[in-house]
This record gives sequence, structure tokens and C-alpha cells, in this order.
Amino acid sequence: MVIVDQCGSARLSSTSAAETKPPTTLLRNILYGTSFSIFVAFSYYYITDTRASVHQWLVVPLLRWLYPDAEDAHHVGTEALKTLYAFGLHPRERVSKTEEAKGVDLSVEVFGRRLSNPIGISAGLDKAADIPDALFALGPAIVEVGGVTPLPQDGNPRPRVFRLPSQQAIINRYGLNSLGAVNMAARLRERVRVFAYNYFGIERDAEDFVLNGGAGVPPGSLQDGKMLVVQVAKNKWTKDDDIQAVTKDFVTATKEVAVYSDIISVNVSSPNTPGLRTLQRVEPLTRILEGVVNAAKSVKRRDPPKVMVKVSPDEDSEEQIQGIVEAVWRSGVDGIIVGNTTKRRTNLVSADIPAKERQTLEEEGGYSGPQMFQRTLDLVKRYRNLLNQGPLPLEGASGEGAGEGEAEKNLASSAGAVSTPDEPSSNIVEKIATVKDAHDASSAGISEAPKPTRGTPEPKVIFATGGITNGKQALEVLNAGASVVQVYTGLIYGGSGTITRIKKEMRDEISRK
Repeated sequence: MVIVDQCGSARLSSTSAAETKPPTTLLRNILYGTSFSIFVAFSYYYITDTRASVHQWLVVPLLRWLYPDAEDAHHVGTEALKTLYAFGLHPRERVSKTEEAKGVDLSVEVFGRRLSNPIGISAGLDKAADIPDALFALGPAIVEVGGVTPLPQDGNPRPRVFRLPSQQAIINRYGLNSLGAVNMAARLRERVRVFAYNYFGIERDAEDFVLNGGAGVPPGSLQDGKMLVVQVAKNKWTKDDDIQAVTKDFVTATKEVAVYSDIISVNVSSPNTPGLRTLQRVEPLTRILEGVVNAAKSVKRRDPPKVMVKVSPDEDSEEQIQGIVEAVWRSGVDGIIVGNTTKRRTNLVSADIPAKERQTLEEEGGYSGPQMFQRTLDLVKRYRNLLNQGPLPLEGASGEGAGEGEAEKNLASSAGAVSTPDEPSSNIVEKIATVKDAHDASSAGISEAPKPTRGTPEPKVIFATGGITNGKQALEVLNAGASVVQVYTGLIYGGSGTITRIKKEMRDEISRK
């Protein structure tokens, strides 16, 4: 269009200029815009998929290079996951239910709930319950947060975390640094309140409705097929020989966080809190666990959380293991988490590790890494065998009486809850047999754990952690009698795709049999 102004001069209008653009230019702009949109969408789906190799081969080495101090890298990783989750940009398992249905069903039943798989993340990655939902998104059915102490404490001085890259291992002496039970309870409560608001509005009883199972999901994880474990511990200044004070610490922490958890884990096995492991003797351990069990049962919720005790891999003499098992039966605890970091260094790694790492190996603290696998496997077998024999007579294997009070009550209660003798500790065997057209479970690579021989109580559950880095190892530990295997160091070195990879390896291993 030509416009003539008052001076008689002519000019082209902007409309005319636009209309004269060649069609090829418009098509090119559309093509560029479409290509860019496709690139952004592809990048989003790739980066946020746990199967993307970038998580292991780029993100992990980059963090290690940028942050030589392993604790700094840990904090940065936690904050990054927290921020990404808030904006919906976090890595998550994108394996569809249709894809899973075509493969081996890994679901298991634990404490009467159907879990989507038998893989968990150990405590330590999320000490303050900052990112439980971001961790659930990575694919585990169990996430353990903490440990949390009743009062805030700083832990040990820095540096306190050390890498051994050639061994894919970590040494830490955090010393149970914690923001305190009140702080964690507030974080966990906020998750419940947000969940209740999103699904049920702002009614005053919406939170209680969720906590009492009205939403159809566990009140801790808030997700179907998953459970949240909260680990509790004592403050470092509480004297170990004052069992009443120690028990009070565990009970206080439990009362704060239990209502927002599915399982309470009692940590008496940290190597970085002086004297803590001495609490694994029969009498003190029984008293502590009785206190926690009673505290968990007292929460204002229809179904109280289960209670498990986390034991040290270094307490491995026959007498020590029998004593822990005795305390478990006496106290009414629901199960054992077998494994923590080790203080032992003998025959742990090969002699040809780099000189710098040889020096790092001498650092004080708990060691965790793939070298712990065989020890974990052996301990699971030993604990499973003893637990399946049922409770000992009240006099106990050590000759010590259980005493009057809660011990007898809990033992009598357990003896009354007789389970089906043929029920395995983990019915992953049953699930595999179903998927494989009722083939013998042994042909699928997994056999049932030994059956209870004394015929009394419901079997105690075992979670196993320590050195598990691949699907074959996970199956071995499940085969030995664990219901869940937990990953820690493997996730640090393997990145956010570790859980997805392990589950795929499990399915592939079973399918090959």
C-alpha cells in the first residue's frame, strides 16, 4: 500500500512491507521456531529422565571436579535437586507402567503394604528431609531420611567426608549433624499439609484424614507403593552409660517425627558417635527399643509406624548377633536394617590403590563402598537364619532374664500373632513365579528364605544396605532373606539413574534364567 503525505511524497506502509516478505522467509521462520521447540522439548525429556547417561557421565564427574570437598558437593547436589523439583525440572523415572507390565514384576509386600519394588535409598543422602519427594522420583520404593537427633547438633568438625574414586567409596565422619527433631517434623508436616490441601481442600480435618489413611496412600511417603523411613538417633552429649537418658533421646525424637513416617529406624550403629555402638548389647538395646516401640504406638494415627533397628556390620560375632536378635524379639521391634558404614580397614581394598587414596583410607570414620557387599550378604544370611528361628525363651541365649514389664508383654503379643509358616519374608518369589508362568522360583534366580522353625511369630523384616551397586547383587541379597535392599554410595557415584539401572538389571537377570 502507498501512502501520500501532505508534501506529496510517497512511502510504503508497514503493512505493505510485511506483505512483500517472500514466502520462503515465513516458512524458514516457522521451521526455525518449530525446530527450536522440538529441541527444547527433547532436551527437557532427556535431561529429566533418569535413564539419560548424562547423569552418570557428566553430572557426577563435574560435581567432583567443581567441589573437591565431598560435603560441599553433597550440599550442592541436594540444593539442586530441591530447586529442580520445585520447578518440575528434576530427574524422574519415566519407565511407564505399560513397559513395566511387559517385564518382570518386582513388587513386594512389606509390613502388609505392596511396594512397587524392593529398592531403597539409605539415610545420609537427605539428612534433614529436604528432598524426600525428589528422591522418590528417582524410582525407589523406600526413602530413608535422617538421622535426626532430639536437639540440633553440629556433628564433627570439617572436613569430615572423603572420596576414594578408584574404589567408588566414601569415608565419612559426619557425627550425626542434625537440625533437630522439631525442625524435621515441621518439614514433614508441611508435606502432609500441602498434599491434603491439593487433594482435599482447607478443611481442618484434611491433614488428619491423610495421616489416618483416608487418601489411600501411606502417610509418610504420600505415594502409592512407597514408604518413608525416618531415622532417629541420640544427641552426642548424652552419656552412653545413662540408658534412661539415652532412651529418652530416642523416644523424644520418635514422638516428634513418628506421625509423619511409615517406618522409624533406630540408629545405634553409627561409628562416628563415640560409644553409640556399645548400646547394641542385649539389655540396653532392649530398653531403648521398647521405649521407641511404645512411643511409635502412641502417635495419634490409626496405623502407627513400624519400628526397625539399624545395626553395625562390625558387630558380627555370633554372641553379638544373637544378642541383637534377642533384643529385637524382646522389644517387639518389627525388623532390622542390616549394615552401616564400617570402621575396619583390614583386607578392605586392594594394595595397589593410588597413594593419595591410601592416605585417605587412614582417615577416621565409617567406610562405605562396593567392597562391603560380601559382608552385607553374609550378615543378611546370618540374621535371617536366627530371626526365622523365632524368639528365644524368656531367659535368653545369654542367660539374662527379660525382666518384668514390657519385654514379656511384647513377646507375648508377638507370639500371639502367628503367621502362615510357608510365607516367605519377601514374596518377590511369588511375583516372579506368576510372571514366569509359575516356573519354579529357583529357575528365576531367587529362592525362598529359610522358613521359621519354631512356628510362632510373624517373621521380622530385614532391610539390607552396604555395597549393593547392581541388579545381580540386589537379587543375591533378596535371595538371602532381605525384603528390601538400600543404596547409598552407589547412588553418589552412579548418579540419579542408579535405581532405574539396578531395577533393569534385576529384570534382565531374572529373564535370562
